[in-house]
Amino acid sequence: MEKKFVRYWLLAILGTLIVSFYPLLMGARVIRDMIVDGTVMKENYPKYIIPYTPIAFAVITGVLLMPLIVKLFKWLPTVVASVLSVGVFFGFELLFENKVVVTSTETVTKTVSRLADWQMFMCRYIPPEEYAGVDIITSTSIRTETPVDLLMGNYNPAFKLHFYLISVVLILAILNSVYGFAHMIKTGDKSRKRALILQSICAVAFLGLCILACFTAFWRDGDINVSPLSATLMSVFFILLGVTFGIFLGSLLLRKSRGVALWIPTVLAACTTLVMYIGEMILLNRHLYRFGTGFFFDGVPGIVLAPVDIVVILAAGGVTYLLMRLVSIRDPKDKEPQTTNQ
Repeated sequence: MEKKFVRYWLLAILGTLIVSFYPLLMGARVIRDMIVDGTVMKENYPKYIIPYTPIAFAVITGVLLMPLIVKLFKWLPTVVASVLSVGVFFGFELLFENKVVVTSTETVTKTVSRLADWQMFMCRYIPPEEYAGVDIITSTSIRTETPVDLLMGNYNPAFKLHFYLISVVLILAILNSVYGFAHMIKTGDKSRKRALILQSICAVAFLGLCILACFTAFWRDGDINVSPLSATLMSVFFILLGVTFGIFLGSLLLRKSRGVALWIPTVLAACTTLVMYIGEMILLNRHLYRFGTGFFFDGVPGIVLAPVDIVVILAAGGVTYLLMRLVSIRDPKDKEPQTTNQ
């Protein structure tokens, strides 16, 4: 068992490094520019270095330390690894946000801002290069405002809420899968096998959507009213975010009562998707993207959310409930845990 575990650990390291190659490369480029030039020029800025480079550092740390964590914390290695890796993520995230400086030189103006401020404009549905006449630090426009400009709002650190949420969910889901299968190898306990397979599928699918969003922004075209394709992808993204977190919780609660194992993940999956909507609302200055026109797509007075948004939130909980019902059915062949728990 020990040799098999070591082989699994080495493969996990290799796989993590391969998947993290691009985020690590982006981080190396930015660090090199900061050392050589003291700043990163806009044209050299690798899009979305935050949060994906810190995520890569966090996951690599958790995987590298797996043998030590499993040995020292037999009863809760997944929890310890998750807490440690989330701490590493926020450490590197804040370091990049506060120390990396982006410089944009235009014919009309020159703007210099911390990476956190610059990233805010990368997140908006209006690309920052289209705002040559905007002071990125003060968000002061030198041109006449349009309805789209009103969504730009003033800088608010809370805009990163959804970035942080996505990052933490990815870290938790990936480490839960890696540590869960390691636990199976060491103990022969397969009681969480189906839940871990489902968690792995959700994590890979969600990561894939994150990457797609980085390079396409789901094909949003600068309008608060998005196309049917964009609306579909955003809805799937929001639902999958909640489901991924719900499955993470559900896989840890499988040995609890059936009600606990089903309803806690269901409720918290829906809450996770709701928090994502809140993050988008902060980012868009108390607005949300609209998936269409008419009653079903218009915001409900007082809560901004439209009926379609409420359906998406409930769908995250509903899908989680159905999936947890499937994975919570015990297979007689599955061996009960002997010595360790996750």
